[in-house]
Amino acid sequence: MGVDYRLAFEFAPVGLVLSRNRTMVDCNWLVCEMFGASREVLIGQSFQILYPSADEYERLGAHMAPILNAKGHYADNRIMKRANGELFWCHVSGRALNREAPHESGIWSFEDLSSQRTVKAELTAREREVAAKLLEGLTSKEIGKALEISHRTVEIYRARLMRKYNASTAADLVHKLVAGS
Repeated sequence: MGVDYRLAFEFAPVGLVLSRNRTMVDCNWLVCEMFGASREVLIGQSFQILYPSADEYERLGAHMAPILNAKGHYADNRIMKRANGELFWCHVSGRALNREAPHESGIWSFEDLSSQRTVKAELTAREREVAAKLLEGLTSKEIGKALEISHRTVEIYRARLMRKYNASTAADLVHKLVAGS
């Protein structure tokens, strides 16, 4: 008895996308449901339509390429955008099929984290990046290195996040980011 790989792709417990040069060439129904768009709308589109801004799309693509090149896979939690404009936290992981050309073709999974973590405060693209790294447990120096900015700049963004979330300590900020309050 043969395995129906198309059925496995369609009904996987996570959203799946096959990509070529950062363009969606196929996706399963869970991706369509998660992002609120039909397969016809998504296929042939750049992943950019799923990002809060073109800047974040470009920056994350540049950040991921050397990691995909070195390891062949990449994963993080980030804020993504549904077709209706709603922002939500999403766990994204992927694998490059050719590590020498990491964006050439890949397999990506998407898990909606909005039930565990909501996006409440209005955040800038960089604040979202710093918030995501804080949730990974990184220090300001580690965040600075990951985002290629100084740790002092990270401290400025962390202070802004603390004001926006009315947090009194770094631990309180992380708690409020997780809770979405």
